[in-house]
Amino acid sequence: MTVLQVDANSAYLSWTAAALLEQGYPVDIRTVPAVIAGNPKNRHGIILAKSIPAGKLGIGTGVSLFEARRKCPELLVFPPNFDLYLGCSDAMYEILKEYSPLIERYSVDECFLDHRTCAGHPASPVETAYEIKERIKAELGFTVNVGVGRNKLLSKMACELEKPDKVHCLLTDEDIRDKMWPLDVRELFMVGRATTRRLGKINIRTIGGLAKTDPLLLKAMFKSHGTLIWEYANGIDNGRIIPNDQIVQKGIGNSMTIKYDLLDPQEARSYLLSLTERVGGRLRHHRCKASLVVVSVCTGSFIRYTHQLKLPFFTSDTTTIYRYACRLLSESWKGEPIRQLGVRVGEFVRDDEYQLTVFDVETIEKDEALNDAVDQIRSRFGSEAIYRGVFANSDLNPIEGGVNGGNFLMMGGFRQ
Repeated sequence: MTVLQVDANSAYLSWTAAALLEQGYPVDIRTVPAVIAGNPKNRHGIILAKSIPAGKLGIGTGVSLFEARRKCPELLVFPPNFDLYLGCSDAMYEILKEYSPLIERYSVDECFLDHRTCAGHPASPVETAYEIKERIKAELGFTVNVGVGRNKLLSKMACELEKPDKVHCLLTDEDIRDKMWPLDVRELFMVGRATTRRLGKINIRTIGGLAKTDPLLLKAMFKSHGTLIWEYANGIDNGRIIPNDQIVQKGIGNSMTIKYDLLDPQEARSYLLSLTERVGGRLRHHRCKASLVVVSVCTGSFIRYTHQLKLPFFTSDTTTIYRYACRLLSESWKGEPIRQLGVRVGEFVRDDEYQLTVFDVETIEKDEALNDAVDQIRSRFGSEAIYRGVFANSDLNPIEGGVNGGNFLMMGGFRQ
């Protein structure tokens, strides 16, 4: 098997740059110090993405906007636009579908595809990688890296070797020895900071050093994780590519940090509804129904807790999900100031697999027709083209939050 991984370079910032240029903005923000960040007035002042010039000034993701502006007072700052990001992700996916029916969306900005299924395109995986890279740049206005490897792990590692707008290969044992083994061990997928520190104590500092270590020693230190990282260091990965229409989603969720400590129960329910609107839309977009509803709360003193309920049926109806989310919030919230609120659904079936009972078929069909009409209007005219009356004359957005990582199968799929 030969796998290609396609990864949008600095996705949030690149997608914003492409959209701004299309709208006539005079500067390509990828060429100047620029970041995507939340509004610090709303307690969202964290950098989500940065341009290469901003990175060269020491500005990194996850730091505060205040700290970044100390390093670069003229820094350009743009708000996140999650609907734009999903649209760009879908556009990239549509191009990849022209090459292969076997595509796995790893995240909003990354996809795997199996080159063996790329019929009618360049025979060489490397030629296909370059063609995909250039097409995305020409047709969509942003750049990607394409990693070519003999499995998913190696294609991902290749994709990370040098950015942006590059094609890299890890196809042979020589490629692994020459390109991957000299890297710091922390560059290996699934090796985090804690693992790096423990490996450093036994003088393992490179991926090559890890690859040459006795796997029994690593298993004794890290249990099954030790075996996993030894296999990855040696380029071993038996994970298969799972097309999106075969993925059973782990969870679709949405949360937001509120710009003030929330105390009013009715207002809390309104925020919960605005979050659930997006969750319901995402659920229907993926043609799934859920039977698990989860509400999460972070208090003003940063105490976090969740409460969940397993439903005796499956649903993708926003109103139904919201009703149970309100029940969960009332059961779990003790009146503390709420800083962050979230709702998530899980335990899915495909919507074409679920059988309706004779008792609820009429009601559910009416709800589904209503949801479908609302989704079509929002898709055509924007997310706020139609909204519930409770949000009329309100300062609260009728749809809050954005894309959640749970919309896609995450890297746990490597081991399937």
